Amino acid sequence: MACILLDIDGVLHVSGEPIPGASDAVSELRRAGHALRFVTNNSTRPRAGLAEELREMGFTLEADELQTTPGAATHELAGKRVLALVMAAVVPDLDGLELVGHDAEAVLIGGCDETLEPNQVFSYMNLGRAFTEIQMGASFYCLHKNKWWQTSRGPMLDGGAFVAGLEYATGVEATVLGKPSPSYFAAALDALDAEPELTWLVTDDVEADVRSARLFGMRTALVRTGKFRPETLESADPPPDIVVSSLAHFPALLEDDLTGGWAP
Repeated sequence: MACILLDIDGVLHVSGEPIPGASDAVSELRRAGHALRFVTNNSTRPRAGLAEELREMGFTLEADELQTTPGAATHELAGKRVLALVMAAVVPDLDGLELVGHDAEAVLIGGCDETLEPNQVFSYMNLGRAFTEIQMGASFYCLHKNKWWQTSRGPMLDGGAFVAGLEYATGVEATVLGKPSPSYFAAALDALDAEPELTWLVTDDVEADVRSARLFGMRTALVRTGKFRPETLESADPPPDIVVSSLAHFPALLEDDLTGGWAP
């Protein structure tokens, strides 16, 4: 049996529309006895709400099978005074942190959603406040550094652009708490009691996820859905172990691999 980390946005759904065959593929992987963990850089919805949304799309999962970046932040930043520029929906998942508007010990940048809320969260005033706090010695963290994500309306700018801007302005590199940080992958494998060489990551992001997962020792499957672009695959170094049209085709290839019928 294999351990499988399943990315969510672009692999299971796009803008709330499930990708054809994805829910059946998850069920098939469960029936085969594989250990699953749902990993996401989604930093705009609470974990319980995200799990419920996925169930409404037809996916079978429990909230504790879902690993999110706010959870990583609460573990990493416990006990610190935190200036958090995040979407309002995930603030409850930061429970336990002391969220402040000034005199922070840490600055935390989250991701964007498809509403107008990013206009307020990433305003000049708020980014200027974050800049000042970092200049005054606050440590710098981000839930992820995603440049963009795929929506039903097309590609949309994500929070990584604001992280990069603050890095440029302050000269301080942010610590990434979500994918593709090694600590995030390590937490996922710990939850499954898994070894990297026996674990697959299924993702639509060849630029960020595949390289880091391969360096971590995992095997990778890239789906041609979500933010997949042929030109990024052509220049990928290292490339994914396999490329599949969608998650719907992954269980069959995995079965072939486990029975010796397929080789990279």
